Formats: sequence, structure tokens, C-alpha cells
Amino acid sequence: MTHTDTVLAELVRYRRDLHRIPELDDDLPCTVAYLERVLAQLSCEIVHPIPSCVCAYFDAGAERTVAIRADMDALPIGEATGAPFASEHAGRMHACGHDAHMAMALTTATWVDTMLRTGEVKLPRNVLFVFQPAEETTGGAERVCASGVFERFAVDRIFGFHVWPDLPWGTVASRPGALLARSSETHISIRGRALHIAKTYGLSDVDSHDAALATARFLVSERWLMRRLMQEESCIAQFGLVEAGTVCNAVAAEAHLAGSLRVFSDEMFERAKREIRATLDEACASTGCTATVDFAAGYPPVTNDAALYTEVAAALPDLVRIDEPLLIAEDFAFYQRQLPGVFFLLGVGAPEDGDAADCGELGCADAALHASDFMFDERALLRGVETYRSLLLL
Repeated sequence: MTHTDTVLAELVRYRRDLHRIPELDDDLPCTVAYLERVLAQLSCEIVHPIPSCVCAYFDAGAERTVAIRADMDALPIGEATGAPFASEHAGRMHACGHDAHMAMALTTATWVDTMLRTGEVKLPRNVLFVFQPAEETTGGAERVCASGVFERFAVDRIFGFHVWPDLPWGTVASRPGALLARSSETHISIRGRALHIAKTYGLSDVDSHDAALATARFLVSERWLMRRLMQEESCIAQFGLVEAGTVCNAVAAEAHLAGSLRVFSDEMFERAKREIRATLDEACASTGCTATVDFAAGYPPVTNDAALYTEVAAALPDLVRIDEPLLIAEDFAFYQRQLPGVFFLLGVGAPEDGDAADCGELGCADAALHASDFMFDERALLRGVETYRSLLLL
């Protein structure tokens, strides 16, 4: 068996073990126990800066430390892959690849342990592995930052990965500056007044107090607003949940909308919120309604440190530069507000030549993230481990 085969076997073992035991949010006892069992065999200090977070510190005798982050939580999705290592927890699945992220970090940790024991390679920095809860829900990264763990271990840079089925298999990609968007859940309540529809005959719109009409006008105007803002900076706001009224023969007294606002800068975030409110007020004024809107703080944009990205790109000759930032969100952004950091995407989709036969026993990912049939060929994870090794030598 070659060295590559040995590393792949380790990766596959970790990934499949973790795939079988998906857990949600901060409630991760099986995942935490598994990570601790693996890490306990290595020459590292294990700490828990917040509940359900596992950190492993490897002391290389350096003044500064580099961190590698892997998220731990799964999704409340029933698995439909048919894989022999499918989820053993009904209604839960690692449909976003966090099992892969943990596997790459664990495999890299065993390499670090070997390098420190054998002295085969001298590491220029100590290494802190951060296995973090609640990426999918409440932003566990923010609580990790507030714990003081990075100050305790003198961390001065951080790296992380996300598997990405929209990129060709084995591709490692990123970009300087904005990579992923700021996300803010947006909830709107519109209040009108119930009235039998027969009584609305001859009424002006402003006297109708029709929450459904106000909703319709807002949605149309908001779409034009976003098209205008998009001309200046990439952004989007969409409302996927719209409810109004209770019966078919009465004016809707209330309406509720829920959606998401995505931007790449704090400046556009504030502007978009302000103009969405103004658009809502205008729609309500024209129909005699009132409204409230709530923008969740959400996750900041994932913004790669430009200087660190330049250093990384020089060490990774095969790094693909993404042309435009993506309108998804990731709580890795909180780390980048405290430390210089670079976040990468690891392609697990079809190869550029489209030959799925080259993708191994499981084939390439042909389903989107968060899909019940999300699956990929684990050999792509070797590229992630190789990248981590290169980054730890900087």
C-alpha cells in the first residue's frame, strides 16, 4: 500500500464513521466522543473552549500558532443516498459535508503528530485544530472567538475548507477579499383590518387596509429595488415564505413574510435594510396598513485577508481563483473578524472532462449541498489534506 493509499484509507475511515452519527446544533455527544478518541492518541492538548467544541493544540515550540477549523454539526434531513455507511440517526444527515471537513482536519492532525514526533519536517508554527459546533444554526464560530482560545494559544492566522459540488472534482479554489455573503434572515409583519370583501366595493386602496395588497405591492417594488442595488454591488433579498389572510371572502387583516438578505459589505447591508424599510413603508401607506420588519444580525461576509491570500497563492500553484463572490453564508466569517484567515472551496463535482467513471466507487456529487442524496467521491479529500499540509509549512 502506498503512502497515498494509507492517507486515503484514514480519511475514508474518519469520514464514514462520522457520517453514520450526524448530530445537530450544539447537541453533539457522539461526535465529540469520536473526535476525542482519535485525538487522545496524539501528542496534543485537548481543550473545550465552549460546550461541544473540541480543540487540539500541538506545540511545535514556536511563538505563534496557525488554526485549522472544521465544523461538526449536521442537518435535520433524512438520508436517501443508499450508502452502506448511511446515517444511523433517523431524520439527520451530514448533507453539507461537515463529516468531510472533520475527516480532513483529523487526518492532518495525525500528520502533524507524526512530524512533531519524528522531526521529519519542522513546523514553523504551533497548530490548533478547532472542531466547532452550530455552523448551520446559531453561529458557533462567534462563541469560539469570544472564548479567548485564540489569545490563549497565540493564534495569528486561520484556514478552513468547504466541499463544493459546483466545482470540478479535486479543485481547490478561493479568492482574495469577499468570498461568501453576509446573511440576514428577514421577517416582516403587515397589519391591516379585516373586512368582508363585499364592503370593499368602491373603496380606494388606501381605505382598504388590505394586508395582502400591501404584500403584493411590496414584493414587486422590492424586486425592482434589488435590481437597482445589484448594479452597484452584488446583493439579493428574496422572500420564500408569504402568508396573508385566513378566509377567502375577507380582506386580509395580517400578512407575514420571511426571507433572506445577502450582501458582501457592511455598507450595503445598512443601505439595503434602509431601502427595504422605505419600500415596505410606501407599500403600506398606499393601502392603509402598517408594518414591522426585523433583520437578524446573521453571519458577516466571509472576507479573505488579502495579504495572507497572496502568501497562500504563492504556495499553492494549483489554486483556482474564483472570479465572483458567492451569495451563500458561512460562520467562518467570525474568525476572520478576529484573525487573518483564508477560506477555501474543495471541488467534489464532476471532473472537467465529465467522465464520472474517474470518480471512484461512489461517483461524483450530482446533488446539491443540503440535499438528501448528497454524496461524493472521498478521494477529492486528499487535495484538502495536501493543501492543509502546505499551509502549515508557511
